[in-house]
Amino acid sequence: MKTNRSSTQKIHLILLAVTLLTFFLFFIIPGCNSSSSDAQTGTLAVSITDAPACGFDAVNVTIRKVMIHQSPNAAENAPGWEEIILNPVRKIDLLSLTNGALEELGEIPLAAGHYTQLRLVLADNRGMTLSNSVIPTGTADEIALDTPSALQSGLKLINEFEVLAGERVDLLLDFNACKSVVSRGNGSYGLKPVIRVLPITLSGIGGFISPAGNVTVSAQINGEIVRSTVPHPLTGEFFVSHLDPDTYDLVITADGHATTVVSGVPIANATSTAMISSANSPVTLAASATQSISGTILLNPPSTSEIAEATAKQTLPETTTITVKSQPVDLLSSAYSLSLPTAAPWLGSYGDGTLPITLTEQSPTAGEYSIVATAIGYQTQSFTKNIATADATQDFTLVP
Repeated sequence: MKTNRSSTQKIHLILLAVTLLTFFLFFIIPGCNSSSSDAQTGTLAVSITDAPACGFDAVNVTIRKVMIHQSPNAAENAPGWEEIILNPVRKIDLLSLTNGALEELGEIPLAAGHYTQLRLVLADNRGMTLSNSVIPTGTADEIALDTPSALQSGLKLINEFEVLAGERVDLLLDFNACKSVVSRGNGSYGLKPVIRVLPITLSGIGGFISPAGNVTVSAQINGEIVRSTVPHPLTGEFFVSHLDPDTYDLVITADGHATTVVSGVPIANATSTAMISSANSPVTLAASATQSISGTILLNPPSTSEIAEATAKQTLPETTTITVKSQPVDLLSSAYSLSLPTAAPWLGSYGDGTLPITLTEQSPTAGEYSIVATAIGYQTQSFTKNIATADATQDFTLVP
């Protein structure tokens, strides 16, 4: 009997061991594999925003999808693409995305790693359906916005970013409608997208302006516009959002008014905000007469892909250089025309941020502008013009 009990105990032990092993194989190990797999995945979220457009009440684009790849040289049909698909496709008025407003396009889980290429794919205009269009200011007409055939495979955006395991990356497509829409001179318009890829931050410069109509507010460094917006048409409130840590010149321009500049506005980190005025004491823009500087910018040799741009700049005391207005040339005539204030700009220093900021008129620079002509792949040219009492003209021919 002892032998039988011993044998029975051994059998029970063996059965128990088999049961525990089966449980381990079917439940514990798969759970471990799942956790390991999840730990190797991060999330990418993509949103879109816009800078103000010149001379339009609406700029509409219809987005089909966003494509992501780890190689900057991957072709459209290469393996390895991941996609954020908008279903249904989404028609977005870019001009509704100002003062920090964002349109979320979606998010996708991605394998942890280094990514270098995004592509924004737009829908085509088909028949009477206008997927991409503009409404010029002063009209109610929606006009087709022609897109290059190359955009059918997606607008290629080279931007490097890292997806870490278990973490989220938020990217912002900053669509510059003002520079992206070009006139063809015959009542039609073309789309040449100018888009920057930015991390989403909470930082920015805010304030209030009076009057608020036809006003553009931009944050600039060394006379180059980093980001811009338009104030609320009723309250005059504005917020130039998503600024990297740096020191900025806040430039306010408006039709029929002198330019106003607040220099040395600091953004210390990704959550810093700075106010240059308040609702009770807004920046009041001085009235000004206007004159124009116009002409043509020719490219020699001509280019089928690059578009020239005219920019009016001013240099204020303490070597502060600002951009007042810029405009791509007409595609057919290569012409430009910039309407500019003749009155002197007003300048104030942010200092320690105490409000209100004192503004003083910079009389020596009244009507004095540097007109700069640029095109990618061509040498920049500039000439000084004074429009204090009359319009001026300036033609350019740019060479490589």
